[in-house]
Amino acid sequence: MLDTPQLDEQLTAEKDREAPPPVPVTPNPDTPRGCLFALSQPPLMIFLSVIGCLLLLAALHDLLLL
Repeated sequence: MLDTPQLDEQLTAEKDREAPPPVPVTPNPDTPRGCLFALSQPPLMIFLSVIGCLLLLAALHDLLLL
């Protein structure tokens, strides 16, 4: 939502303007991959699951035994 009001000319100009067609992007093998690629690695997922289990055990210990 905009903080400032728009004039009628600006609103009609936005409606008349067409978006350019999307340009397909070919992946470059030399560029580094993103976070989703890093999360798909098995050692990282094992590490994160161990940390999650430890946090779960600590939370259950606090709730049930203390």
